[in-house]
Amino acid sequence: MAASNKLTKAHYETLAGFRYALRRFLHFSEEAAKCAGITPQQHQALLAIKGFPGRDVVTVGELAERLQLRHHSTVELLDRLMDLNLVVRQRSTMDRRRVEVRLTEGGEQILGDLSAAHDEQLRRLGPELAAALRQLGSPKRN
Repeated sequence: MAASNKLTKAHYETLAGFRYALRRFLHFSEEAAKCAGITPQQHQALLAIKGFPGRDVVTVGELAERLQLRHHSTVELLDRLMDLNLVVRQRSTMDRRRVEVRLTEGGEQILGDLSAAHDEQLRRLGPELAAALRQLGSPKRN
């Protein structure tokens, strides 16, 4: 805690500005997901599945790690996404112990629409976020 005494007013202002811009983006993201008929957590799951490095499927365990959820919570989230016909689960053909998850056409469509809207919002907020990050990464100011 003693390190906080060394931060300047300008540093606090930069931190606050960064948090504000980030919160504006997160609020936009939450509202966009709700308008698309899914929860923000469901949107994050779809994005984590589609954006998993190197392949189009993800295991339940990998998804739990990406979402920072417990395994059983991830299974419940996937159950709800399956009820909405946004994902499918299937046993791996190479390792029957593994359950793989992929997006359905409906999941791809919702995620595509949401991602396009998020890209646009990031173009608007990106410069503000980038400037704050640059300031936060520079040596402390007096």
